[in-house]
Amino acid sequence: MNFRFGIWFAVPLILFWETPEVTSSWWYMGAVGSSRVMCDNVPGLVSRQRQLCQRHPEAMRSIGLGVAEWTAECQHQFRQHRWNCNTLHRDRSLFGRVLLRSSRESAFVNAISSAGVVFAITRACSQGELKSCSCDPKKKGSAKDNKGHFDWGGCSDNVDYGVKFARAFVDAKERKGKDARALMNLHNNRAGRKAVKRFLKQECKCHGVSGSCTLRTCWLAMADFRKTGDYLWRKYNGAIQVVMNQDGTGFTVANKRFKKPTKNDLVYFESSPDYCIRDRDVGSLGTAGRVCNQTSRGMDSCEVMCCGRGYDTSRISQMTKCECKFHWCCAVRCQDCLEVVDVHTCKAPKSAGWIART
Repeated sequence: MNFRFGIWFAVPLILFWETPEVTSSWWYMGAVGSSRVMCDNVPGLVSRQRQLCQRHPEAMRSIGLGVAEWTAECQHQFRQHRWNCNTLHRDRSLFGRVLLRSSRESAFVNAISSAGVVFAITRACSQGELKSCSCDPKKKGSAKDNKGHFDWGGCSDNVDYGVKFARAFVDAKERKGKDARALMNLHNNRAGRKAVKRFLKQECKCHGVSGSCTLRTCWLAMADFRKTGDYLWRKYNGAIQVVMNQDGTGFTVANKRFKKPTKNDLVYFESSPDYCIRDRDVGSLGTAGRVCNQTSRGMDSCEVMCCGRGYDTSRISQMTKCECKFHWCCAVRCQDCLEVVDVHTCKAPKSAGWIART
């Protein structure tokens, strides 16, 4: 995805999967500079979202800049799977039709994107980029932890504001509907927001003679977004299939042997396709041409990744670091070596075109 274009293009795409048509208006209107004109020309926004967009145009820019970060995190987590969170350049939605299905993949994308909005807004608050927020105003004065007394100082990340803004903006579209998919999205959006707050950590600096810690100044900081991604990945692997309850107000587990989902769990309604072949209706690009691991027994193995179709092997030359030596003090110096390696890629099915159901 072209980054300059993607900053504006991706916001309506990612947050509003059901948008029927998306154009380049986000980038164009961002260049024009009028928040009202910009927000009025973003397709798919409901009234509440347009109001927030017009009131906080600088927040929209922060969200747009954060899109690349959580998209990369999604791709990192799915790098060894048949569906690898790749973006579609020519599709009207960032991940294609895969998100129209109420699957585990949709649950993860909703959670990671909601978390990404919290992370982007909170970071922008701390960096002084937003007029509506700053550092956490509640972290003032003195406090006590298991190491003793300390003073709040520095800039504590205002994650509560990030959560509040993300809930108001991202959930606004879902609150317009009361169907099963809307409830699923709301649940997974919340799980994503809670994941960021889960890894808020206290950092401190010591003050005293000869480095002693007689006085401490502390602040709260968000952990690296990778921790949120790793946590949501574990929740994806343990996602719970649910069905609507009889009065249509909530979920119940599809299989009574499984526990009832908590607010931290991801939920989904539909089983995922196998993503083996290119299938336009389910948004699957297939695995033809994907690199596989001949020696692995996991999801990235050639047997699993290639869906039993077999694989081709090619021999390539690549530069690697070798003969690394530690030099006092403190550097590691390596030579550049030419290495010949075998690369295994999945064979295409006999019919390699798109499957289109009628």
